[in-house]
Amino acid sequence: MGCLIDGVWTDQWYDTSKSGGRFLREDSQLRNWITPDGTPGPSGEGGFRAEVDRYHLYVSLACPWAHRTLVFRKLKGLEDLITVSVVHPHMLGNGWEFREDDPTLADELYGSECLHQIYTRARLEYTGRVTVPVLWDTLRETIVSNESSEIIRMLNSAFNKLTGNALDFYPEALREEIAPLNERIYTTLNNGVYRCGFATKQEAYEEAFTELFDTLDFLEERLAGQRYLCGNTQTEADWRLFPTLIRFDAVYHGHFKCNRNRIVDFPNLFGYVRDLYQHPGIRNTVDFWHIRQHYHYSHDSINPHRIVPKGPDLAPYNLPHQRAGLSQESLL
Repeated sequence: MGCLIDGVWTDQWYDTSKSGGRFLREDSQLRNWITPDGTPGPSGEGGFRAEVDRYHLYVSLACPWAHRTLVFRKLKGLEDLITVSVVHPHMLGNGWEFREDDPTLADELYGSECLHQIYTRARLEYTGRVTVPVLWDTLRETIVSNESSEIIRMLNSAFNKLTGNALDFYPEALREEIAPLNERIYTTLNNGVYRCGFATKQEAYEEAFTELFDTLDFLEERLAGQRYLCGNTQTEADWRLFPTLIRFDAVYHGHFKCNRNRIVDFPNLFGYVRDLYQHPGIRNTVDFWHIRQHYHYSHDSINPHRIVPKGPDLAPYNLPHQRAGLSQESLL
């Protein structure tokens, strides 16, 4: 995971020397919004109107942050409106890369070799991490946003008039309940697995580890009597959580040393993640080959010989989730 400094690529890992060995994630910098009429959103500038065939997503099938956007693209029926380019799972000295010899891993727009070239195409002297997802505007040839939590909110509502899809995963009535869930889950679990895996001091690791499993215990109890995080209604809180849970047993448990329990050891959480995985179209957004290859092959500070495990067996995700009885009302 390198970065750009004044538009020049540098293979530079995260520096934990000034944070007590704690991994600190850099905030996303590019945060404009697509809106139905192109008026400015909560941040950034205006001019990004929701249109057919105007926007493009750059993603990694391994990355949980990018996975969120693919889930919302599916849930909101946007596959025919927003195209996608997928990077190769091995993130080495050049960061996220494309493969010209594999059309499934090529930059469909410009034939770029590396994702950092997309960043400098938008901002020639960009300084910062080069991350996915990237929401690209083909009309203005610039990045709309590289902040996943805001991209999914755009996808949730900005294109409704074009698609006729009125599903709302951020309903007004539940926002006060969603906000603290999002905050806790992001800090201790979504980002918490990285805080465990990338810690360089024992104290920093144990701090993150404790917070992570406190949250998993909290979620296990919360899901004992309700189908989703906010009762009987699927919300963005569920779909922000899902990409982390579906990767947990495959990579975070071992590779990132999050090994007190697996998700399969939590009856309610395991049923819950199967419920979401089996939601129509969602399993097609999950690629365990990309997930395993990326984490185990890319992080040579953790796995210097780049050995990719064959396990664990992932077949249980297809078992009946048996959670429908917890919901007495239909989804939104």
